[in-house]
Amino acid sequence: MKAVRVLNNNVVLARDENDQPVILTGRGIGFSSQQGKPVDTTLVERVFVPAEDRGTASGSGSDADCLAEALALISEEVLQAVVTALGDVGIEGRESTRPTLAIAIADHIAGALERAAQGIVIEYPLRPEVQTLYAAEYAQARLLLAAINKYVTPQLDASEATALALHLVNAGFVSGDLSFTYTMTGVIQQMLAVVRERYGVDVSHESMNVARFITHVRYLFVRIQQHQQLTGQESTIGKGIREHYPEATHTAQQLATIVELRLGRNLSEDEVSYLALHVARMTMEADAVVA
Repeated sequence: MKAVRVLNNNVVLARDENDQPVILTGRGIGFSSQQGKPVDTTLVERVFVPAEDRGTASGSGSDADCLAEALALISEEVLQAVVTALGDVGIEGRESTRPTLAIAIADHIAGALERAAQGIVIEYPLRPEVQTLYAAEYAQARLLLAAINKYVTPQLDASEATALALHLVNAGFVSGDLSFTYTMTGVIQQMLAVVRERYGVDVSHESMNVARFITHVRYLFVRIQQHQQLTGQESTIGKGIREHYPEATHTAQQLATIVELRLGRNLSEDEVSYLALHVARMTMEADAVVA
């Protein structure tokens, strides 16, 4: 690997044997590295591999360059604690294809440690929503927080699991913009509220069909962000869903309006149809319980 840019004593932007950008970290690695020269691999503690790079051949102005600059602002101690903890709980390994996740979490932990040292505890207002909508990520975040607390001082409060869970959810999106995850959380809550008020059904996450609806909407958000909605023209299956579940289709159109208002994106006919199918399943499940 050859050095492209030395960010600080502990972070170097380099190119691997395939001429792909990598971010190398390790104590003192910057001291012995020079632009265009091979990097001393014995000093490399972690290798971050950006998923893609849209910059110049030199790496300047690229995604990797921006990530490396962000990484250089985080202390080696905090970074080591986070990366080790991510590995401990099986979220990330030594070589990461999602360095943005490690960087985002490390940056958050650095701020959380500063607050903890001052005795400041933040109660995140989204905690109930996160626990309900992202149960798997929240459980994973609790494990991650416990793992991080093994390596840092002072200890972080249990409330930080909420923020970590949001970062884990956010890792599934292309932009890496946490505000998108906040928006998605609010939209899902609005959608469930519409179903609850319209049909008088319980929309708790213990319901299998509610859990499936939440999962479907999360993937819908991914498709919206990647401009890959289900076919723009109504398919035969989509038409059949609409004809079989007219009331659920009307509700799904209301849900689509929420998405359009919050994201500024119109949903395709098939996306609305599949929302209708999930609405129908939730309401049928509620009818079966009552019966």
